[in-house]
Amino acid sequence: MFYRENGQFKSSYRADQQIFPILQDRVLMLALLVFAFAVVPLTAPEYWFRAILIPFLILALAALGLNILVGYCGQISLGTGAFMAVGAYAAYNFHVRIEGMPLILSLLLGGLCSTAVGVLFGIPSLRIKGLYLAVATLAAQFFVDWAFLRINWLTNNSSSGSVTASGLNLFGFPVETAVQKYLLCLTLLVVFAVLAKNLVRSAIGREWMAMRDMDVAAAVIGIRPVYAKLSAFAVSSFIVGVAGALWGFVHLGTWEPAAFNIDRSFQLLFMVIIGGLGSIMGSFFGAAFIVLLPILLNQLPGWFGISISTALASHLEFMIFGALIVFFLIVEPHGLARLWSTAKEKLRLWPFPH
Repeated sequence: MFYRENGQFKSSYRADQQIFPILQDRVLMLALLVFAFAVVPLTAPEYWFRAILIPFLILALAALGLNILVGYCGQISLGTGAFMAVGAYAAYNFHVRIEGMPLILSLLLGGLCSTAVGVLFGIPSLRIKGLYLAVATLAAQFFVDWAFLRINWLTNNSSSGSVTASGLNLFGFPVETAVQKYLLCLTLLVVFAVLAKNLVRSAIGREWMAMRDMDVAAAVIGIRPVYAKLSAFAVSSFIVGVAGALWGFVHLGTWEPAAFNIDRSFQLLFMVIIGGLGSIMGSFFGAAFIVLLPILLNQLPGWFGISISTALASHLEFMIFGALIVFFLIVEPHGLARLWSTAKEKLRLWPFPH
């Protein structure tokens, strides 16, 4: 009975079109941000930051970028790990080759380099779609893996492709502790989430969704497929590239091309499917699910006094992932975000059945 909008009148189009038109949603989001920025850094143990919170924030950012391409524009991509790798290695090269390069600028320039590669491999989407486009983006994954293993200049002459990012600082302040890294990732995630939410509600966002629903009809009504598809690849690759740079700089510290292999691409695609295609909130749900499920599977047998091997836990993780993907594709194709939306709609009517 508390989740009602009775008496919340809108006197302008701007008020009616805001991101959270219901007061309760705005209060909840504000409370969540205060909790994330003020309470969590003071109360959470360091293990949570390194094993749960920081990976969740970075993977949520990467899933957000992929959701723009797959969920909103309908272009299937299996090369997300490659675009993350381009962002990570490009940011690394800017950081070590240019003296005094700010960390934020390195991350954004890494995202721009990922944008260029994403648009290049997005050009086939102008002629092909579906499974054929997935194979074309998969080629990006294999090409990037080969490039960072064979072209030594890209890895600052590291023969193994392994690089290390150290001495991180932001506007003169060091970014070394887990709390500082967490706040950096959280700030970037909030900024990009707000930008993405406003972008998908704009004219270009409506063009993406029109191309997703029926590209021929969209072209008939005047939408340019070249602009719509390539812009989706550009925006998606930029966000994914920044997420890849954060994954390398903040989470790993030292990484090699295997950190962004094809398994990472499938993992992000699973996040989008489970969380919800075409939903900003679904990116957060999917990332939380993927990060928390392995930890839960490792801890759950111990709670019941059951001892299982690490290999069995790993196999169970893959089996549960596959079963859940099939479940969501059949029962609820829009994922966890749709379940959340349905629950909110029911709360607005509770306790009345109509």
